[in-house]
Amino acid sequence: MVVVEGESTPEKKKIFLKLFDFNFLGYLRPMENSGENRYKDVLVMTTGGTIEKSYDEFDGSLANRESQIRDRILKRLRLPYTRIHVFSLMAKDSLHMTDYDRTLILKTLESHLAKEKPIVVLHGTDTMAKTASLIYEKLGKTGKLKVPVVFTGAMKPMGFEDSDASQNVTEALLSANILAPGVYISFHNRIFELPNVRKNKEKRTFESFT
Repeated sequence: MVVVEGESTPEKKKIFLKLFDFNFLGYLRPMENSGENRYKDVLVMTTGGTIEKSYDEFDGSLANRESQIRDRILKRLRLPYTRIHVFSLMAKDSLHMTDYDRTLILKTLESHLAKEKPIVVLHGTDTMAKTASLIYEKLGKTGKLKVPVVFTGAMKPMGFEDSDASQNVTEALLSANILAPGVYISFHNRIFELPNVRKNKEKRTFESFT
C-alpha cells in the first residue's frame, strides 16, 4: 500500500478513485482493464548520493562514481509497460552539493517539462529535502509542473545486501505513474508531498512536519 502524506484534496481523491474501486466487502481492487495496454515513459535523473555509491576493491573506498541504477536495479525489474529513460546529471554526495548544483538540477528539470513525462530524481538523503524544496518553490508552487517529480534515495548503497535502494526506486517509479503533478519524496513505503518534509536522522527515514 502506498500512502500519500499531507492534506487530502479533491484532486487526490479523484486520482485514488480513478485507480481503484471498492467491492462489497470494502476491499480495494483494480479497475477493469480497458483492453488497451498503454506504454508509460518515466525519466530517471541520477545525481549521486548514497544510493549510487560503489565500492572500489583497489583502495577500499565507497564513493560516487558512475551511475549504477541500470545494472543494479532496473534490469532486475519487470516493467513490460514502462519505458525508463535514465540520464546522469552528476555523481555527488549531497553534502557536497552547492547552490550551483541545485540550480543545475532545477534547470535540467525545467528543460524536460515539455515532454510531460513523470520524473524520478535519485538524490542523496542528507540534503534531498533542501533540493526538493527548491524545486517546489520554483516549479511546484508556481503551477509550472504538469507531471509529478518524485525524489528518492537510500540509506545504504544499492550494492549492499540489506540496502533499501531497490525498494525505494521501485516505489518511486510506481508513484511517478499515479501521482498528480507536484513535488514529492518517496521513501520507505511513504509518499511525502512538499513542502514541510525533512529527514529524520534518528529513524533513518523521512517525515512530514508542521
